[in-house]
Amino acid sequence: MTSTRRLIFGALAVALPLFAAAPAVADGEVNIYTYRQPYLIQPLLEAFTAKTGIKTNVVFASKGLGERIAAEGRNSPADVLMTVDIGRLDGARELGIAQPVASDVVNENIPPQFRDPDNNWIGLTGRARVIYASKDRVDQDSITYEELADPKWKGRICTRSGQHAYTIGLVASMIAHHGEEKTEEWLAKVRENLARKPAGNDRAQVKAIYAGECDIALGNTYYMGQMQTNDKDPEQKDWAESVRILFPNSEGRGSHVNLSGVVLAKHAPHPENALTLIEFLTTKEAQKVYAETNYEYPVTPGVDVSERVKSWGELKPDDLPLTEIAKYRKAASEIVDKVGFDDGPSS
Repeated sequence: MTSTRRLIFGALAVALPLFAAAPAVADGEVNIYTYRQPYLIQPLLEAFTAKTGIKTNVVFASKGLGERIAAEGRNSPADVLMTVDIGRLDGARELGIAQPVASDVVNENIPPQFRDPDNNWIGLTGRARVIYASKDRVDQDSITYEELADPKWKGRICTRSGQHAYTIGLVASMIAHHGEEKTEEWLAKVRENLARKPAGNDRAQVKAIYAGECDIALGNTYYMGQMQTNDKDPEQKDWAESVRILFPNSEGRGSHVNLSGVVLAKHAPHPENALTLIEFLTTKEAQKVYAETNYEYPVTPGVDVSERVKSWGELKPDDLPLTEIAKYRKAASEIVDKVGFDDGPSS
């Protein structure tokens, strides 16, 4: 029996009442709320328990965890929130559910651009927002985000909803670089180049390329790894084989890179254990496990990317701090609606 005790539930409405009703936990435990699928963090947590002896209790949900912690207030059992995307990380700060992480270990391991200025959230791994391009129908080896507005791509682009956090992050980065007016013009032109209404997740866009419905699609890098290694649904390996990754703006400012990260809960019942966990997650040992398991990029300097990730090409990340990009999330959402992005092309 593994030393890591997991309380994993498929629905938040069921999971958290059961978690709250559990007996008081011992000092040797830490309670984790996470948006990340349990299997993605299990190897990491098992390594943490093996090294520290601290047991981990995990509650997983796909949405609403930050709001739940806020509603629970001082009675929340959450010690840490593990999440993805700058929107959710900065959202935890905005909800008032985070407390600063005061740690020389974290400050030494994680560069400032991957941390909130007040350490209310800590970045752990990076995922680039890239272009999946058909090997058969796209000849070019480079691209820019700006180029997605070029009429040559009319009817050839697939993407997920404009209101999804991943898209909002990219649009916010465009605002940070070009301003709201130019970004609105750009996004309206991208909408006209869509092959269909935005729908599905990032893997669904690659499936659409494989099926010939479009030629390029926006997606996060780690989905390539998930598809290439999917033995349960081997058809996804065929999807992945039909495309290659283009890293946008590699010859300029670099590709937009978002984060997975962690937050120390404001009313953490086990703050010392929580801090121990956060510090562990920033070590080279943990960064290697986390990044390799999730096909992501380590943010701790000196940790190499996995061979699989390296095979996709060289990433030049946009060095604009995510805290700067996060300022424009609201404006990005408003622009998405204003141009009717999710309605798809007008003709």
